[in-house]
Amino acid sequence: MRYFAFACDYDGTIADAGIVSPGTLTALQRLKDSGRKAILVTGRQLDDLLRVFPEHAIFDRVVADNGAVLYTPATRETKALGEAPPAAFLDALRLRGVPITAGQVIVATVEPYDVAVLDAIKEQGLELQVVYNKGSVMILPSGLNKSTGLAAALEQLCLSEHNTVAIGDGENDNALLAFCEIGVAVSDAIPALREHADLTTTLPASRGVEELIDRILQDDLAGVEPRRTDRQIVLGKCGGGEEDFAIKSYGPSLLIAGPSGSGKTTVVRALIERLVKSDYQVCLVDPEGDYDQLEKFVALGSPNRAPELSEIFQILQSSKSNVSVNLLGLSLADRPVYFGSLFPKLQELRTHTGRPHWIIIDEAHHLIPKSWDRAAGTLPEKLPETVLVTVDVNSVLPAALKSMTGIIAVGPSPGVTVRQFSEVIGAAAPISERRPHKKGEVVFWAGRASPLVRVRIAPPSDATRRHKRKYAGGELPPDRSFYFTGPEGKLKLRAQNLNTFIQLAEGVDDETWLYHLRQHDYSDWMRENIKDEELATEVAAIEIYSSSGQKSRAEVIEAINKRYTAPE
Repeated sequence: MRYFAFACDYDGTIADAGIVSPGTLTALQRLKDSGRKAILVTGRQLDDLLRVFPEHAIFDRVVADNGAVLYTPATRETKALGEAPPAAFLDALRLRGVPITAGQVIVATVEPYDVAVLDAIKEQGLELQVVYNKGSVMILPSGLNKSTGLAAALEQLCLSEHNTVAIGDGENDNALLAFCEIGVAVSDAIPALREHADLTTTLPASRGVEELIDRILQDDLAGVEPRRTDRQIVLGKCGGGEEDFAIKSYGPSLLIAGPSGSGKTTVVRALIERLVKSDYQVCLVDPEGDYDQLEKFVALGSPNRAPELSEIFQILQSSKSNVSVNLLGLSLADRPVYFGSLFPKLQELRTHTGRPHWIIIDEAHHLIPKSWDRAAGTLPEKLPETVLVTVDVNSVLPAALKSMTGIIAVGPSPGVTVRQFSEVIGAAAPISERRPHKKGEVVFWAGRASPLVRVRIAPPSDATRRHKRKYAGGELPPDRSFYFTGPEGKLKLRAQNLNTFIQLAEGVDDETWLYHLRQHDYSDWMRENIKDEELATEVAAIEIYSSSGQKSRAEVIEAINKRYTAPE
């Protein structure tokens, strides 16, 4: 199942003239019986909605006040997502003769009083926004709308907007539809909404909602693709030209293969960066600990131990959390068994939430080797949204390779790598061009009768920073490490990188810290061994002008964090 949440507007969508028909309620119940969650997202104030719609408990969450209030029908818990309107602002509107109703956060009126509203906002210097909907005028704190309210509801339900379908009819539904993976307009929606929707129903209002629910239950909207280009993952340019090379965010599976040092890591990092930028959740299984410094990832595991499965799934409960699973703490022989326990649970999580959206398996020849047996685990017949990365195609379990829908061949002889893959999947290898292979270029093949496509991968934006930041978590040799010894040389605390330096700096006593500070040991080490003149200069100034152990310690750590260890 791809779509686990259904978000809909109230007036003009599920409700006709303010009333929800029995047929629409029946359709919503069938949707919920399929295991999906239903979320009502309305511009109405909560009290008003509860009064006119007694059957509201059919929804798992209600987002009211045009995104400013979140309500849970099962517990009757209400959560305001913004601040209440200032009393002085309400008084100013009344003095101007503006007819208003005020909710917990929202203030509502009608056109043409929007002119007076804007005048009052300007006069009082308030950070408020005006939202229109078919003659209605809603005043909200800046940044709040239906999409932000839905995001809060989905977070409570541990679901993602990428597994959500939304439907609406008016101006204030634009943000709602744009936020979700598939945005649908009913046939009688305003033209601007229909123009930008991914799908428009053939029937109006509530009958359009029933039509959409029928389609979701029939085939999970198979064949309906988002119109927005940001739903595709652009990795580079085709054939040296201007045409984008992109993969769909849902459905494909990829083998990334090539010899050591050929650029596989650059391709994987580029893919991860673009997935994360678009808020797709990624689980990276990292046998060699090569990706511990990924931004927006929680790195679990160490050279001393593999992470507990419970740790991994605790992180993955939030749709906004990505995780890398470091297996350096396991022997080569134990890694397939561990993976055989992990992968079925990842598939189970996908069954209930659609996440993680992508699973990336580095060193696949270690985790799913050709010798994989039932003791290590079982694999499903298909592995959608899965990436296998390997140095040797012939060392990976053939069944896993046959589930891949394409290959990105990296290195100086991509034709050889593609041919190895073609032999495993039982397809004729495409004829490779005889022109020289260019550095930074990869070859993509979608299998079967598809041609080879040469692609110049756009490197990840952190490529330069990673080269600089290798000192943050890597390991300097003993002769280039920093040693906290103290004035009498009683200590020998080794910092083999900047992360360890910070940890030790926070723990050593003031006497030891100030001893090295006064000798300019910190700036000397950063200049000579970290090779960062800018950092060394800043730290040298701290060494000269700061006499407080606590203050100088905090300043040095802050200087390091700015350049190396803090998130961008």
